[in-house]
Amino acid sequence: MNDIAQGVLDGVVAAGARAIRWLDDRDPRGADLVRRIFPATGRAQIVGVTGPPGAGKSTLTDMLVTELRSRDLRVGVIAVDPSSPFTGGAILGDRVRMARHALDPGVFIRSLGTRGQAGGLSRSTHDACLVLDAMGYDIVIVETVGVGQDEIDVVNLAHTTIIVGVPGLGDEVQAVKAGLMEAGEIFVINKADRDGYQATQRQYELMLHLREQAAVARDAGWSAPLLRAVATSGEGGKAIADAIFAHRAALEARDGFARRSGLREREQTLAILRERLIARALGAQGQAVLAEAEARRIDPYTAAGKLLAQIDGKDDLA
Repeated sequence: MNDIAQGVLDGVVAAGARAIRWLDDRDPRGADLVRRIFPATGRAQIVGVTGPPGAGKSTLTDMLVTELRSRDLRVGVIAVDPSSPFTGGAILGDRVRMARHALDPGVFIRSLGTRGQAGGLSRSTHDACLVLDAMGYDIVIVETVGVGQDEIDVVNLAHTTIIVGVPGLGDEVQAVKAGLMEAGEIFVINKADRDGYQATQRQYELMLHLREQAAVARDAGWSAPLLRAVATSGEGGKAIADAIFAHRAALEARDGFARRSGLREREQTLAILRERLIARALGAQGQAVLAEAEARRIDPYTAAGKLLAQIDGKDDLA
């Protein structure tokens, strides 16, 4: 444990990989490791990249890594891939798309499966970001699954959220339903060389205008830019990187960077608490309560009350 923790703090890739494996597998050593490295975290800027399937998030992330490395920054990438609800397996294909960075010592790329977690992230994404932060990476990019309208978890994780859209997917107003228009700090229309770019651009400009009029953005002191990109050819990488740094500067001017880091730890604390409480409630007797509900001998509210009673030792049927 001491060797792995020190290796993480020294930026040793093998130690970081082992640490993330422990955390993703819920190995008890993972929690102990986080306790040891936590004081060395809080410096890296976490950048979330999200958007619909087919928007080119992986290619855009690859382009962004190239741009950031040209500025002599160390970059970590957490690419979240969907896990099968039946086998639990995940293809973890994003590392293939970013293979040209595999031998770069200034880049760490790790794929994680969602393992049933909703919201576009893996259950261990937060912990992996802590490891990369402690290893000394300047920016950690988190690419979400791209599952649809509920990928809002990345907002609580990231300092800066990039929303990636693309022409030709149809109903651009879906972005409004997702709540991402209120949450995103940088908007990028990728594959801008396709037919339909102008129409998509107008849709996004209108939605951003409405957002400003309604004052619903989570960062009232920041005017979200709408940027053009063709990630396959490298177009747009410089402008996106400039916007990332400008947003960090805007956050730091109002102590927003530290506040968002604190929000991330608060949300992770609640997530760990929920997981542990459920595990405690679903002991041997808890499984019997679930079996009663499954057999329709008791209703779900009564079942939940019985499970709560397993934790606090008293009846709670509310």
